[in-house]
Amino acid sequence: MKTGQPEKVTAKDIAKMIDHSLLRPQLTRQEVIEGCRLAKEYDVASVCVKPCDVQVAAEVLKGSDVLVTTVIGFPHGAHRTEVKAFEAVKAMEDGAVELDMVLNIGRLLSREFDYVEQDIKAVVDIAHQKGVIVKVILENYYLTDELKELACKICEKAGADFVKTSTGFAPGGATIEDLKLMRKSVNPSIQVKAAGGVRTLEGALAVRAVGGVRFGATATKSIMEDAYKKEAAGTLVLPVEPKDLGPSK
Repeated sequence: MKTGQPEKVTAKDIAKMIDHSLLRPQLTRQEVIEGCRLAKEYDVASVCVKPCDVQVAAEVLKGSDVLVTTVIGFPHGAHRTEVKAFEAVKAMEDGAVELDMVLNIGRLLSREFDYVEQDIKAVVDIAHQKGVIVKVILENYYLTDELKELACKICEKAGADFVKTSTGFAPGGATIEDLKLMRKSVNPSIQVKAAGGVRTLEGALAVRAVGGVRFGATATKSIMEDAYKKEAAGTLVLPVEPKDLGPSK
C-alpha cells in the first residue's frame, strides 16, 4: 500500500470469500441441513455440497444470499467427459449455480493438453448457457509448477471462471506459493480459489492478500467469530507479506 498502512477489511468481506464445504462422505442429510443453516447464519458466499445434496441445500437456502455450489468429476477428475457434462446438467436442474469441477489429473500429467481442455470446455459451455460459473480444480499437490501454470492457461482457454488449488482430499492443499503462481498465470478476469488447509482467519486473510477471492472452509464458524472480534477491535487487516496460510489447526 502506498501509505505503508495495512489494508483493513470487514467481516462481511471475509464471509463472502467462504465456500462452506460440506463434502465429507459421511455427512448425513441432517448434517448437510445444519451446515447450510450455519452458512446462512454467517451469510457466506456459498455452500459446496455433494451432487446428491444439491436439492437439499437449495431448499434450505431459498430466499438467502448464499449460493449453492456442487462438485463435478469429484474428487479425482477421472470421469468420462460425457459423465461430467451430464453431472453438470443434473446439478443445475437441482439448483446449483456454481460448479467446482476437477480436471483430468492423469491426462494432464500425461501431457494430453487438448483432452484436458476439451474436458473442461464441455462443462463450461453447458454451464455458461445457464449463467452458471465454473471453478476448475487443478489438484496442485500432484503437479509441477510448470504443469500448474499450463493448467491455468488451459482453464482460461476453455473459458473457466476460476482456477482452484485443490479438492481438499489430496495429501496437500493450498499454499501461498501456488496461489501467487495461479494468480499471475491467468488474466485478471479469471479468479482464484484456495481449498485445503484454510482453517483460520489468518489463512483467510493470507488468501485475500495474494489475490484469492474465495476459499473452501469447514471451519467457517471459528473463522467468522474471529473476524467479528478483530473487526470490533479495529485489527482486521491484511498481512503485507504473508508467508503461509497460518496455523493448520
